[in-house]
Amino acid sequence: MSTAPRAPLMSLDDALQALLARISPLTEAESVATFDADGRVLAEDLVSALQVPAFDNSSMDGYAVRRADLLQPGVALRVTQRIAAGHTGQPLQAGQTARIFTGAPVPEGADAIVMQEQAEPVPEVPDAVRFSVVPEPGQWIRRSGEDIRQGQTALHRGQKLGPAELGLAASLGLAHLPVLRRPRVALFSTGDELVMPGDVAPQDMPPGSIYNSNRFFLRTLLHRMGCEVSDLGIVPDRRDATVAALKTAADHHDLILTSGGVSVGEEDHVKPAVQSLGELNLWQIAMKPGKPFAYGQVRRQTAEGVAHFVGLPGNPVSSYMTFLLLVRPLLRQLQGMAASSPRTQRLPAHFAWPKADKRREFLRVRRNPQGGLDLFPNQSSGVLTSVVWADGVVDNPGGQTIEPGQLVDFWPFSECLA
Repeated sequence: MSTAPRAPLMSLDDALQALLARISPLTEAESVATFDADGRVLAEDLVSALQVPAFDNSSMDGYAVRRADLLQPGVALRVTQRIAAGHTGQPLQAGQTARIFTGAPVPEGADAIVMQEQAEPVPEVPDAVRFSVVPEPGQWIRRSGEDIRQGQTALHRGQKLGPAELGLAASLGLAHLPVLRRPRVALFSTGDELVMPGDVAPQDMPPGSIYNSNRFFLRTLLHRMGCEVSDLGIVPDRRDATVAALKTAADHHDLILTSGGVSVGEEDHVKPAVQSLGELNLWQIAMKPGKPFAYGQVRRQTAEGVAHFVGLPGNPVSSYMTFLLLVRPLLRQLQGMAASSPRTQRLPAHFAWPKADKRREFLRVRRNPQGGLDLFPNQSSGVLTSVVWADGVVDNPGGQTIEPGQLVDFWPFSECLA
């Protein structure tokens, strides 16, 4: 039995920095319809070929006027034309006004819009209206290019596209967008104890067996991150089976993500299997839950290069948290996005945490109506109900206790699950 001292565990921040240093963004791009680009990442800057809006237009239903004609309230002007959106009016002459509607081009000569509520017909003068206000310069006029100027970069490479971004791209006349291809991820679980829901009824479960919950939330998280997922199922707890699964996955994927088998037990075969096919660069993190985390690279058998490998812990909460804290930023960087950390809030703890752990802890909590944080009573790494109940975690530094009322760092799950 070895008596050599164990190397100290790597901090989460150091592990994330070392992990991201090995991740280069994907470069392969494809063109997709703007309608189908939600959640994709831009492969290049989008430079506007036009002004948005393309012309000065009215932001109100009302009247286009020359301010020189309205130097005091109560002036009446003759309505000489009607301009609806999609139509162009004639130049406005002195003493004239134009009935205009939202989005319609402002006629030449007009320098303000008066809302229709601030004008009323003059009964004794047909086609005339009287104005109750003196308009300000440029009032209710949307100027050409006030949203986007011609030649301006409207959206940047590495920007994730959502509803607002797609609307903006459409306003530039773009029916198709250049996007990076999706990351290809191979997912599998290890463990002879794992059973898939639906394969065995609860009353027929063999002793020692459990349902594979990790496979379900990891697949969902990967899809939410915009990945193409190949689900390779459950791999038996054997070295040869693990090696075979890694070989198959490496050839056609950017990332291999496994769950379970990355601890130090005799039945944990992932570490030696990865080392036999490539290298293991990170092993065990000073965080709780989530200590048994592994990162490495697996050589491809039929093509050049390597596939990234990430081994997550088997305990469900550990697997869930290490995905959010380590795999999520990895995938963001792989897609050319900033590998941003969750934004934290300082909120009061409405609980006590009297026993500090050496490792950095992530305590499942929920905001309460009083503006504080309640603690889920069971913080075990196997209690998945804690994640369902919680709406975020307290990021508690190693060696620190928490007293009721103390301000703590809280980050909501919504930061990572949008």
